[in-house]
Amino acid sequence: MAQARRPPGVSPSPLTIRHATKDDIDDLLALWERSGAHPSATDTPHDLRRVVDAPHAAVLVAVAGDGALAGSLIATFDGWRGNFYRMVVDPRMRRLGLARRLTTEGETWLRAAGAKRLTALVEGDREIAQVFWDSVGFERYEGMRRYSKNL
Repeated sequence: MAQARRPPGVSPSPLTIRHATKDDIDDLLALWERSGAHPSATDTPHDLRRVVDAPHAAVLVAVAGDGALAGSLIATFDGWRGNFYRMVVDPRMRRLGLARRLTTEGETWLRAAGAKRLTALVEGDREIAQVFWDSVGFERYEGMRRYSKNL
């Protein structure tokens, strides 16, 4: 398999994946913003702190050698199925396999939590995201619509 090329200006230091802490919250919100993720009503320090503390969720972060956050994935288990949210990779770190590594870690955590089926919430206008989820074995299911309501 060919070695992924590193984008210009990206440190060669190895990336680690770990669970986010409360100290990561501001950096996570900044990562989502610079990565162009669509903002949502829950993109607040309070709401992110709540999911970081939740026993039914794992907020995974990819961390560069200098401590900068390079990616994130939220994995939750509701007792019925596992769900993925906020798969985000810093634009300078894309095409290095980081999203796959985050997904693998998320799947491992969800399997241990008891999940037997996984879903990924994917922004409909992000073709690159849709192609990614297809590539890691998720099947697009057009037979259902998502409805949401902000409280």
